[in-house]
Amino acid sequence: MTATAPAPSPARAARATAYLPRLALVLAALLASLFTAASPASAHAALTASDPKDGAVVATAPAQVTLSFSEQVAMGDDSIRVMDPQGKRVDTGELRDMCSGSTVRYGTALHSGLPNGTYTVAWQAVSADSHPVSGAFTFSVGAPSATSVSLPDRQAGGGPVGVVYDIARYAAYAGFTVLVGGAAFILLCWRRGSAERPLQKLVVRGWVTLTAATLAMLVLRTPYTGSGKFADVFDLDGLQAVLETKTGASFVSRLLLLGAAALFIAVLFGAYARRQKTSLEAVDETGAGDGTGAEAEAADEAEKETSDLAFGLAIGGTVVAGGIAATWALAEHASTGIQPGIAMPVDILHLLAVAAWLGGLVALLVALHKVPDIEREAVQRFSKVAFISVLVLTVTGVYQSWRQLGSWSALTGTSYGRLLIIKVSLVAVLVAIAYLSRKWTGRLGEVRSTEDAGAGATGEEPAEVLAGADVSRETSTGSGSGSDAGADADPRRAAQLARQRAAREKAREKQVRDADPGRAGLRRSVLAEAGVAVVLLAVTTVLTSTEPGRAAQLETNRSTAGPAVPNRAVKITLPFDTGGQNGKGTVRLELDPGRVGANTLHLWADGEDGKPLDLPEIKIAFTLPAKEIGPLPVAPDRDAPGHWSASGVQLPLAGEWRIDVTVRTSDIDQTTVQKNVKIG
Repeated sequence: MTATAPAPSPARAARATAYLPRLALVLAALLASLFTAASPASAHAALTASDPKDGAVVATAPAQVTLSFSEQVAMGDDSIRVMDPQGKRVDTGELRDMCSGSTVRYGTALHSGLPNGTYTVAWQAVSADSHPVSGAFTFSVGAPSATSVSLPDRQAGGGPVGVVYDIARYAAYAGFTVLVGGAAFILLCWRRGSAERPLQKLVVRGWVTLTAATLAMLVLRTPYTGSGKFADVFDLDGLQAVLETKTGASFVSRLLLLGAAALFIAVLFGAYARRQKTSLEAVDETGAGDGTGAEAEAADEAEKETSDLAFGLAIGGTVVAGGIAATWALAEHASTGIQPGIAMPVDILHLLAVAAWLGGLVALLVALHKVPDIEREAVQRFSKVAFISVLVLTVTGVYQSWRQLGSWSALTGTSYGRLLIIKVSLVAVLVAIAYLSRKWTGRLGEVRSTEDAGAGATGEEPAEVLAGADVSRETSTGSGSGSDAGADADPRRAAQLARQRAAREKAREKQVRDADPGRAGLRRSVLAEAGVAVVLLAVTTVLTSTEPGRAAQLETNRSTAGPAVPNRAVKITLPFDTGGQNGKGTVRLELDPGRVGANTLHLWADGEDGKPLDLPEIKIAFTLPAKEIGPLPVAPDRDAPGHWSASGVQLPLAGEWRIDVTVRTSDIDQTTVQKNVKIG
């Protein structure tokens, strides 16, 4: 008979048991953290352009203000607000949809006759991935001025409402994982578990958590995307508006699917559990040789009916689980950005794989802790399911990361990319530890099989049977003793003895369970997984609040396109040659401050000897070819020999302006030189 590893000390077993509540907490956090990182494409819409630009100084008041975004957004009539220097609204309050093709642009008209000064534009929208976004900027008419308007410091989706909404969102992910993963564990790995109370509680709690979280997000949606005040929960008009959006429709669809999930749970833990129990009892009686031929046929028939019902539940459960996963994929990140037709099915597979792996892991831990006689075959089946789930997660995760980053440069050039590298490294460590757990699972099956075979060869009973026999002997011996005889007349004493017997039986079962080295090793490896998950959670929490690589690069491109108000004047030097006598020289031009709006122009002319050249005539013109503006002529005044200037030179728009300088050195010798400069 193979030697059995010594049982752990009671203190060690107590410590292992004490870790279980903490482990459950960490796993619940891990479920939420992994899902928050499973978001493809740029996570939020980014403001890519505005007209006027942030900080621009325009010559005359614009007729409207327009905003351009990186992806589709939902906006209302009050989404764009423009305030004058005194804080009074100067927009008409009517939203203009100016979207065309891939261009996402919205605007609002301004009242006519606006005076000079600095104006503030505040905007708020809901991006196509359901996240609220907001921002503000200023522009000036004529010249900048003091303003009493302060830029909003509250971010859309922030504050206490945002915290509660995020908690509900994470709880929804966790509930989905436990619900789907627990049910999958029962149907795919351990059908007898449908009759086990701990697993039933686990799955039902997952359903309750997901349902409650979805309802909470539905009623919080109005304040979350709007004012940020809890009182708006009771705004029925706001709730009606939410129901008309894609996000609201996804919440309602999820609640309807949860109704179907409730029916699935009722059948799984009702009719199916009873049939499974009856089928197992019939198979046990037939296997023990106690049944007749008719009973064997009845057992086969019961087994077939149970298998048919399990197949039906598996098909129905997969459809319901896929539908619930689709409520995220169709309303959030996967539905926007590039390749949504591919990204949405990939996201559904990703969510289902996470649920099957981590939700099944939670179910396995509950079974290992609460059900000591779980069959080794169930653990081995889950090992295979987890392995397939990890493969699916790897393939879908790589695709999602590609969509979210957008380029290799974003991997190291953005905060999101660098955090993603850390997160992927932690996930790799997690998978490596999961591989060790898989090896312990195989060891668990080998050890138990060897012990059973050794016991059969020597005529001895396995440890579990011996433990049960010991309990039976104690019970029968105690019942024949004088103390138990006296207890029959004392109900209080009888109840006390019953509790003692139950405690002894539970302690013996726990000792047998902890004596299995494979089970103990599996627990340790899962605990190590939880330790890595704590670090992963911290990184993922930062990651979820970091702007994704694709959106960050859009913002970078927008900010590096050139400041609206340069710090230095535009200065250029142009050589010229009119072909006549003394026809060679250079002109130096300075445009201050070199921005959209009013500018002051200075021009100096120098001869070949470097001395000021007093020209008979000099003319300047500005042209913006991209907008077909110009030429805008400027006639500078002569301030001194070789020096001319002009004030109030107006450049109405930002862009690549061409400056043409016409130089005349005699009555017939003349030339035009030019150069392009970027304004605004």
